[in-house]
Amino acid sequence: MKAINTVRMGGVDVLPLVEGGKGVSVSTGVSAGAWAAAGGAGTVSIVNADSYDVAGNPVPQIYHGRTRRERHEELVDYAIRGGIAQAQIAHDIAGGRGRIHANILWEMGSAERVIRGVLDGAKGLIQGLTCGAGMPYRLSDIAEEYGVYYYPIVSSARAFNALWKRAYSKTSDLLGGVVYEDPWRAGGHNGLSNTENPLKPEDPYPRVAALRKLMRSFGLNDTPIIMAGGVWWLEEWEDWLDNPELGPIVFQFGTRPLLTQESPIPHAWKDRLLTLKKGDVYLNRFSPTGFYSSAVNNSFMQELRGRSERQVAFSPEALGAHAASYGVGARKREVFVTQEDLQHIHGWEAQGFTEAMRTPDSTLIFVTPDRAREIMADQIDCMGCLSECKFSNWSQRGPDYSNGHKADPRSFCIQKTLQAAAHASGPDAATVMDHNLMFGGTNAWRFATDPFYANGFVPTVAQLIERIMTGR
Repeated sequence: MKAINTVRMGGVDVLPLVEGGKGVSVSTGVSAGAWAAAGGAGTVSIVNADSYDVAGNPVPQIYHGRTRRERHEELVDYAIRGGIAQAQIAHDIAGGRGRIHANILWEMGSAERVIRGVLDGAKGLIQGLTCGAGMPYRLSDIAEEYGVYYYPIVSSARAFNALWKRAYSKTSDLLGGVVYEDPWRAGGHNGLSNTENPLKPEDPYPRVAALRKLMRSFGLNDTPIIMAGGVWWLEEWEDWLDNPELGPIVFQFGTRPLLTQESPIPHAWKDRLLTLKKGDVYLNRFSPTGFYSSAVNNSFMQELRGRSERQVAFSPEALGAHAASYGVGARKREVFVTQEDLQHIHGWEAQGFTEAMRTPDSTLIFVTPDRAREIMADQIDCMGCLSECKFSNWSQRGPDYSNGHKADPRSFCIQKTLQAAAHASGPDAATVMDHNLMFGGTNAWRFATDPFYANGFVPTVAQLIERIMTGR
């Protein structure tokens, strides 16, 4: 195994190891501070992070506003308070070692307001901004305004080319690094384009080599590329180290930090990670963001898949093969489906899926009455956690604050389920975890096979980094 040397990043020499940012309430100040204290770059998520009361207990994010706009303002306030709290914790634990970065989704509701609010309240505590899930053109402007480095997340050279030409070329001195996030292997939201096949992962090496070639054409020879997604043992990436074609490379770990003593995720989540098998992480497109995302294929994902499988196209009037009459809702409003689909509907209704819900694509999905009530309640309770949400039709743009489409019952309230997963506790925590969204990279199954975790061993962050530095 080649020696793993420090890399110049964000104005200092650090270990080439970055903690991947994970919201909601998963990449916290404790885990980020410990990662930085060990010599790497720790990352706090400022996507609706936890803040604390005077007794040190997390403040529940409960919404009292009567309208979505009112609840959205509450959400922004929670996010800023939480981001400041986590940055302070990380700073204190790091003790001046390593780097502290803050991660945010560009498609988060009022992302720019949250970033600025946290940086205003945590002056000098955050050295870098990491941002993806969209095209964060204004990230460089914010970095310049506050004098911090920025780290855009891209999944192709083409995406970085657009960012550079439109904005980043004006602030190149603060570009701390470029995160290449593998769209097939990374956990959470992924940047697969419409031209890429989600079922056919591409080798990351030529894609990263193309990114470096482009960066060199812009004079960014020494700006690190941070490889994210699918990284587990560095000995499997040995040919990337000191590689003149790739230049300086840093490795980002998003999944492995989930299973540390400092990781805030519930014990039920940690226990589940140790039992995963290859293929148990599921690349899907149910997220209300519209992006692909990678998550554990638990009962939550299976229920979402079932909704879409129990789906038929309909016409408001008899047209062609759509000639079979069907009554939707309590008023039995007439629509027309094919005779074959009518037989499917009768079969689903016999199984208890008696509620038909309209989608924006002129289809009906069939769910149980309890599920229909839950979907409707979640849509009504929307707090605008995204810039645009296909589940609730929220948009942060006025004057009507709607994306102009019907709400899509095939999706889900991402804020609700991530908060539930992050804070599950008590004797039913395992059940709660199974019924909520558990993000994870495609390599999460390796917890069960890596001898480092034998007999349920859960390392500290320092022990994990020490292990990684051996190549493993």
